[in-house]
Amino acid sequence: MKALNIFLKLSLLSVVFLACTKKENKVFFEGSTPPVLTSTASGTIVLEKDKKEEVALVLSWTNPNYMFNTGVSSQNVYYIVQIDTAGKNFTSPKLQEMSIASDLSVSLSVQELNVFLSKMEFTPGVEQSIDIRIKATLLNGTVPTYSNTLTLKVNPYLDFAVEPPGTPDNNYEDGELWVVGDAFASGWSNPLPSPYDVTQRFTRIDIMHYELVVEMAGGGAYKIIQKQGDWSAQYHALDGGTWEGGAFEKRDADPGFPGAPTAGTYKITINFQTGRYAVVRQ
Repeated sequence: MKALNIFLKLSLLSVVFLACTKKENKVFFEGSTPPVLTSTASGTIVLEKDKKEEVALVLSWTNPNYMFNTGVSSQNVYYIVQIDTAGKNFTSPKLQEMSIASDLSVSLSVQELNVFLSKMEFTPGVEQSIDIRIKATLLNGTVPTYSNTLTLKVNPYLDFAVEPPGTPDNNYEDGELWVVGDAFASGWSNPLPSPYDVTQRFTRIDIMHYELVVEMAGGGAYKIIQKQGDWSAQYHALDGGTWEGGAFEKRDADPGFPGAPTAGTYKITINFQTGRYAVVRQ
């Protein structure tokens, strides 16, 4: 019995020793190969509205081959197409991005490419130069690697990220806008009573840009309407926006635009070309 106890103790010590000396298998990232980006573009890409469904550009790139000490990664690789004004080194605030699944190519229609250029506020009918590259990452944006940069010439047509007020038949020249909500003294009255039908009416800068300098009450929210007494063609803020700015869309839906936190005079700028709004205290 004593011999058995000694054997069991020795066996237990062996297990503990092996457990303590066992080396942990760690996975290390060893590098990747930058994707090689190519395109079907030849000369200036002239975008025409009546051909908006046609393919404007096909981008293709090679696999970055993420390498680990255990071999080539079996994880999904995520790709982002980045488009910026030529020479801005992809640091411009108007940089545009498009997420791609795990494919190694993407086709952009005339309309899709033109929307990107509209959000960058390129002048319609004027030749522009853009830089395009691919950003590749693993899960959660880890270990990014970038492709070579292609510089292309494009000529966009007049378009918008969000349809402006007015009628298409009149080229939106008859557009009007007002703010309605408890962020203002008017409250949610629609139609707006006097004098708010004047003090809460936007000034039209051009088809794509509207501005309003107005008194805000502090807190609350608001919507933007095209026609007095009509909610059906309103504009509302998209999730993620703040009182200072964000994205919006044309739809009878919530949420509203957040009101400024404190009472005062503010300038509201609505940009239909980019689909963005901005609010600055005066």
